[in-house]
Amino acid sequence: MAFEDQVANITDFASFKEALQAYPGLGVLIGFGIALAIICLLAFYVYTSLALMTIAKKLKYKKAWLAWIPIANISMILQLGGFHWAWVFLILIPIVGWIALAVLLVISFWKIFEKRKYPGWLALLPLVGMIPKIGGLANLAFLIILGFVAWGKK
Repeated sequence: MAFEDQVANITDFASFKEALQAYPGLGVLIGFGIALAIICLLAFYVYTSLALMTIAKKLKYKKAWLAWIPIANISMILQLGGFHWAWVFLILIPIVGWIALAVLLVISFWKIFEKRKYPGWLALLPLVGMIPKIGGLANLAFLIILGFVAWGKK
């Protein structure tokens, strides 16, 4: 008997509840996956907030604590890049506003990196993140670069 014949397809069940009853460990596995995702997202949030707060302090920004507030940290990045904080409201305009805000954030990070004596073109790395299969690595590399900009000796 082939392995595929032994393992039932999840679509063979009438409901998700029946699938959980047939495979008791499935609920534990799903719960573990959700818990792991939450832990990873929290770690990402704390790391990014600490890095942005450190960069803001090194650039003599008075309200560096804004790095911990989700939408306010975008306005802080825009201000550090030389833009007015109100550009953050572009987030309310679907698609076109999001693209425009992304462009402003890339330009802001470029200027921030140059103020910290790092090459500005490193701010283009999140754009590489849109390429399938290498996007995750590009975003991870941007986080590492953000750490160098925040805690580096330059």
